[in-house]
Amino acid sequence: MNKAAGLIKVLLLLFLTVGCSAEAGAEETEKPEAAAPEERYEVPEFAVSEFHEEAAEYKNGAYIDISNAAKGYVAVSAVSDKRLKFQVLTEETYNYNISSDGEVSIFPLQSGDTEYTFRVMENISENKYAVLFQTSADVKLEDEFQPFLRSSDYAFYTRESECVKLADSFSASSSTALDVVAKVYAYVCDHIKYDRPKAENIKSGYLPDPDETLDTGKGICFDYASLTAAMLRSQGIPTKVIFGYVSPNDVYHAWNMFYTKESGWVSVKFEVNEKEWTRMDLTFSANGSDQKFIGDGSNYADVYEY
Repeated sequence: MNKAAGLIKVLLLLFLTVGCSAEAGAEETEKPEAAAPEERYEVPEFAVSEFHEEAAEYKNGAYIDISNAAKGYVAVSAVSDKRLKFQVLTEETYNYNISSDGEVSIFPLQSGDTEYTFRVMENISENKYAVLFQTSADVKLEDEFQPFLRSSDYAFYTRESECVKLADSFSASSSTALDVVAKVYAYVCDHIKYDRPKAENIKSGYLPDPDETLDTGKGICFDYASLTAAMLRSQGIPTKVIFGYVSPNDVYHAWNMFYTKESGWVSVKFEVNEKEWTRMDLTFSANGSDQKFIGDGSNYADVYEY
């Protein structure tokens, strides 16, 4: 890509970020149509996330499958008559709620190449938990993008998901990965409205269903971020779901960051920067919020990434 073409694509993405300001409740627009490009974006092979019971370590009713650690994820399944949590520990600690009926959960190894400790924790009283099963692994990822290219509990989808089919249609009319990003961004921005009643009544441990968000046309910030991640990851575009705080009101919030080879790393100001992910904040963009919440990105404090 020459410099002029790259600049045009960056400006296009900038326009979508600051210009997508449909008010909540506004009339929905149709899915963006585009003429077939001369060169089509080549979607990489679908990156699956799977649980392999035969490869998992087992103790006290808990399975921990680290056979795909190099692909950036860990799978867990456990049965108990008590509440369960799953811990992923490196220099940082991530705590997850997991089902106690044996349902499989998948979580990213977002700390990269390092030693990981995995713990299934069982509730013993009030907010206290004891270790039910623990194992560890020295993880070496196939590449740094692996954790952000696959389905997980925080952005769940399959090949058959409706959101994946929609993303497929965008790729079919795109010439580059950044074209796909622009189409996904515009569609989510135009079609998903912020669900204030849901936000006011959401419970701890909530996990989005991207297809449900797509079907209902509404959601909270986590729903926006999860749907966007599912659509982009399914097309081979590394995408993070970020949780953190946004000033000036210290709002606890969820948003996305993504990467494309064609543009390199892009900063929050949408200028080419080889060391940073860009932020995609669909919640604020789609609902016409005051741009002071987005600014140049310096008012965003990342806490967790998935």
